[in-house]
Amino acid sequence: MSCHPYAAITAQRLLPVLRNADADEAVRHTTALLAAGCRAVELTTSTPGWAEAVARTVPLTDAQGRPALIGVGTVTTALAARTALDAGAAFLISPYPAPEVREVAEERGAVFIEGGFTPGEIASAVRSAGAAKVFPAHVGGPQFIRSLKAVLPEALIIPTGGIAPGEVRDWLAAGAAAVGIGSGLPADPGELAAVFADLAQPCCGDCAGTERRP
Repeated sequence: MSCHPYAAITAQRLLPVLRNADADEAVRHTTALLAAGCRAVELTTSTPGWAEAVARTVPLTDAQGRPALIGVGTVTTALAARTALDAGAAFLISPYPAPEVREVAEERGAVFIEGGFTPGEIASAVRSAGAAKVFPAHVGGPQFIRSLKAVLPEALIIPTGGIAPGEVRDWLAAGAAAVGIGSGLPADPGELAAVFADLAQPCCGDCAGTERRP
């Protein structure tokens, strides 16, 4: 089932952003998320050995047996972009405008969610790829997302930074396609699964008949 990362992320509505001590911890954390009903996970270049972690988690499947979609965040250089894609990353994310990453993504036909904060930066990312990461999102709050959606109604906007899991629905109500969460998710497997089950929506036609409908 070759779902586009945008479809999986917007169906999941909560995108975990992992910053771990090493590759082994990143693999363990990702495995737990996949078992809890998560499918798309963002590993970050701030984790030592991140490329190894990507390569080790790309072959994994989620709780419904669908291929994991492992993305790499905090990608700001062409080298990091190429390394991530060579390791099997399904998508790239930057925290701010990164022209050289955009260039690599275009060359490789890769999905790149470019970061920005000002309306101009966000609009530029959306014109390029249809989506943008808003960072640091907590500075503007949900009302900022609402204002952005008024002028970019078709944009997939993913606010990230300073958002607690309990606040996700406020951001979704403001127009966010999904919300990036870097910390605060429960460690208990049952509680973690409940978080994803509560937010999940149907994905796409490729998933029809295999995923549980809410």
